[in-house]
Amino acid sequence: MEAKRGFSNFCLCSGIYLHIIVIFFLLIVGNPSVVSAVNVYPQDRAFLREFKSKVIEPDLILSSWVGPNCSNWAGITCDNRTGRVVSVNLSYMNLSGTISPSLCNLLSLQTLVLSHNNFTSVIPPCLGNLLSLRVLDLSHNGVRGLVPDTLMKLKHLRELTLNGNKELGGNLPMWVGNFSRNLERLDLGLNSFRGEIPDSLFWLKSLKYVDLSENTLSGKLGEFHQPLEVLNLASNRISGTLPCFNACIQSLSILNLANNSIVGRIPSCMSSLRALNQLNLSKNGLEYGISPMLVFSDKLLALDLSHNQLSGPLPRKIAETTDKSGLLVLDLSHNQFSGNIPPKITELKSLQALFLSHNSLNGEIPGSIGNLTYLQVIDLSYNSLSGSIPLNIVGCFQLLALILSNNGLSGQIQPELDALNSLKILDISSNKISGQIPQTLAGCRSLEVVDFSSNSLSGPLNDAMNKWLDLKFLSLAQNKFEGPLPSWLFTFPSIKTLDLSENRLSGFIPDDTFNVSKNFNNAVITGMNTEGNSISIKRKKIEVSIMVMDTDELSFAYGLLSPVGIDLSYNQLNGDIPESLFTLHGLDYLNLSYNLLEGQIPVDLEKMWNLRALDLSHNSLSGPLLANISSLQELIMLNFSYNSLSGFVSRKQGYWRFPEAFTGNPALCIEVSVGKCQPPTIPALPADNFKNDLEEGPISVWVFCVTAAVSFYVTLIALFCWSRSRNYILRSKV
Repeated sequence: MEAKRGFSNFCLCSGIYLHIIVIFFLLIVGNPSVVSAVNVYPQDRAFLREFKSKVIEPDLILSSWVGPNCSNWAGITCDNRTGRVVSVNLSYMNLSGTISPSLCNLLSLQTLVLSHNNFTSVIPPCLGNLLSLRVLDLSHNGVRGLVPDTLMKLKHLRELTLNGNKELGGNLPMWVGNFSRNLERLDLGLNSFRGEIPDSLFWLKSLKYVDLSENTLSGKLGEFHQPLEVLNLASNRISGTLPCFNACIQSLSILNLANNSIVGRIPSCMSSLRALNQLNLSKNGLEYGISPMLVFSDKLLALDLSHNQLSGPLPRKIAETTDKSGLLVLDLSHNQFSGNIPPKITELKSLQALFLSHNSLNGEIPGSIGNLTYLQVIDLSYNSLSGSIPLNIVGCFQLLALILSNNGLSGQIQPELDALNSLKILDISSNKISGQIPQTLAGCRSLEVVDFSSNSLSGPLNDAMNKWLDLKFLSLAQNKFEGPLPSWLFTFPSIKTLDLSENRLSGFIPDDTFNVSKNFNNAVITGMNTEGNSISIKRKKIEVSIMVMDTDELSFAYGLLSPVGIDLSYNQLNGDIPESLFTLHGLDYLNLSYNLLEGQIPVDLEKMWNLRALDLSHNSLSGPLLANISSLQELIMLNFSYNSLSGFVSRKQGYWRFPEAFTGNPALCIEVSVGKCQPPTIPALPADNFKNDLEEGPISVWVFCVTAAVSFYVTLIALFCWSRSRNYILRSKV
């Protein structure tokens, strides 16, 4: 009995082991990649080594191409029976050089991927001989020239990806829509193709993914007759009106037609695209109002209709929403929408970014906006909104950017705003907001960009701002702040732009605090535009970028375009200019004009290597000019006018480049030739170039109005003083 039981156990175990062996064998046979002992076919090995000889590889990744074993060759896959090379995938390997035609001899090749390297050759025409090729990817290299017509022989190709080669172009090949009935992915974006989209491409049934973006393609937009999943034609010159994409109703998930010349109305039939996740029609010529029938499904995550000519009221309902899904990004900015912000927008519970700037919206900000608890970005700037900032906005506790500039908002900054402790950008500039900066704003420790300029804020600079350790941009200009400059003002380690101009600040400029900011001390960043001898300073430009990462998540980033500089002009500051201020190598500009500063101009001025604009005019500075600015090659605007400077200014010091910089300093003598000098000339109308470049329009209009008014009243008085004219006027009245 025991023997029989043992035999039974032996048979059972033997059966299990045999079953495992059979499964293992089948896996090996069915999956060539499991085989690790396949030798590279000798001729293919020679062709690969010839390709390698034309390649520059700093990381020596291809040094593994030794020995016969295919599995040891980086990026190479071989057929498990014949050893013929079936796949070459060398993406992201930091390779450069030329693409050798020797690859054309790998006749069993099915996949060729050389993407994200630095190859700079043309596409070898002989690649058309690889008749088994399914995938060809040469994207993100420096490939140049034309796409060879020989590629039309690749009848089995499923993916053709050539994007990101700026010097690859010419007319878009006419055969691109009919050379392969298996083509599913066509990616020719970020190149230099021109011409029209071939008609055959609109009918290729196998096509699912089309990216022809960022070329110079032209012609009218046609209707695609296949179930596309992705269509990206952004940044071309495509014209015409929008089709309905009827063949894509159940398949199209991404449609990007931004930055073209598409005109007309947005057809309501586009709401039938039930699978649509992202729709971008920005930067076109679309016009008229948005039809109430245009309501997208709850699958739509991002809708961008910005930079068009759309008008009328904002749509009360633009997309369906549920508790678990709905719109994440809504961008209707840079249009001509008018009227109020409809409360219905605040029912888009999933919304994370709302852009309504640069329209003609009026009325108050809906208090129900606080119901959008997922909001990360609110941009309502450049409208005609009124009322105060609603207190309920603190319900958007995940907010990263609150941009309300250039409206007619009034009231005060509510202390409760400190609940927005994730806020990075707070811009309420150019409104009518009054009162003081609440001490509670110290709780907004994540702030990086703060712009309170052009309001009616007052009071001292309280130390709430001292807690904003990540601050990069601070503007309190054109307000009514008063009192001394606090010692911590220049101690922000990341500060780039500091503008406190046109206030009532007084006292000394604190010394020994300027060496903390890495931007002030590193001459690497510039943000100024130059035209001839004048200079215009862009105070700031914020570019917020939002990318849909998942069905319920966004990535937030922003770019800050502003010069590196300090502006304390039009205040009541006195005392000497701190010498340490003139050792900041990274400053693009420094404006201390229209104050009560005295003492001498520090010699260390010549160390401000990155300086492009310096204005110390309209102060009480005295003494000789000792600094030598001949080495400051970036300097374009200099103004020392209307001070009490004196002495002889040598040509060797470099000031001769700015002949009008010394107006109003009669005791100063500027060298015009060897040993001879002359006092500075006084122009007919002294101009404050630093301010005029920022405010040229308003000043010109103001001067015109004053001149016209004075001329009118002088003429009127003269007429009444002349007896004959007075008698005539009085007789006419009667």
